[in-house]
Amino acid sequence: MKVLVDWDLCEGHGQCEFAAPDVFTIDDEGDLEVLDETPGDEQRAAVEQAIRRCPTHALSLAD
Repeated sequence: MKVLVDWDLCEGHGQCEFAAPDVFTIDDEGDLEVLDETPGDEQRAAVEQAIRRCPTHALSLAD
């Protein structure tokens, strides 16, 4: 699984960080950082929740 971010859509709301803090974080400037672009299957549910929670639909998965 690979996390994809549409950087043109991301506004740094941070909902992804709440859902999957081992995969996403918001830095001190309010910008998204992907900590793990290829998380293991144990993170799938959290990443899928992060995708659903993103208000700008900037996140997706590729298998």
